[in-house]
Amino acid sequence: MFCLFQIRYFFLLVFSLLQFSCTPSGQKDSRKLVWNDEFNYTGLPDSSKWDYDVGGHGWGNNELQYYTNADTGNAVVRNGKLIITARKQQSGTNPYTSARLITKNKGDWLYGRIEVKAKLPAGRGIWPAIWMLPTDWAYGGWPESGEIDIMENVGFMPDSVFSSVHTKSFNHVIHTQKTKGLFVNDVYNSFHVYAAEWFEDKIDFYMDDKLFFSFSNTHNGFAEWPFDKRFHLLLNIAVGGNWGGAQGIDSSIIASSMEVDYVRVYK
Repeated sequence: MFCLFQIRYFFLLVFSLLQFSCTPSGQKDSRKLVWNDEFNYTGLPDSSKWDYDVGGHGWGNNELQYYTNADTGNAVVRNGKLIITARKQQSGTNPYTSARLITKNKGDWLYGRIEVKAKLPAGRGIWPAIWMLPTDWAYGGWPESGEIDIMENVGFMPDSVFSSVHTKSFNHVIHTQKTKGLFVNDVYNSFHVYAAEWFEDKIDFYMDDKLFFSFSNTHNGFAEWPFDKRFHLLLNIAVGGNWGGAQGIDSSIIASSMEVDYVRVYK
């Protein structure tokens, strides 16, 4: 009887290991790395991979920061990390400065896995995002051509991250956006991997390889699925704004930083 139990246990163990090793690793082995930045250098972000959105006009959300251009006070690589910092620093009429890095025309993709390992900035009024916008705006301006939000966090909800998509039919302006939040208790103290796997028929959103939200192609035209054109990646910290500043801004915050360990894109 003891031997029979051992035999059964052995086969169950082998079966479990085969399931564990074949399914996830098989998927990972099929990926091809097509773009990445490991931040193994020092100074400004690599200009062959990154550019900047610049300005302080509110960015459609009544945000308070001025996004600077190639300023190491707001975006710098050191100790193997990209560090984006929002600062209480006057720039014209804007009381804060920050950075909004983009890969437009230096990293643009149609489908694939977009993966960012990051530790988020803390503070009420701080609004970090890892997201994607269309490179060519083939279907028109926002939201017609779409938006993919891989990760957003607002400082007044320190235990939550959100993933969303925006389209002409589904967007926050008309309160129809497709979104889901995930409770996480250490986004400010630990690095997590935020990822979107974008296919022809769906977009899956992950944190630390845990699938928590999926948006499917409805096949009802571009108003619901504009995600058949190339997109690029954005990394930024906003301050205030319609959502980020919904519960005010902590006036004691002098600077708050998002650290990015790597960015990897797979086909």
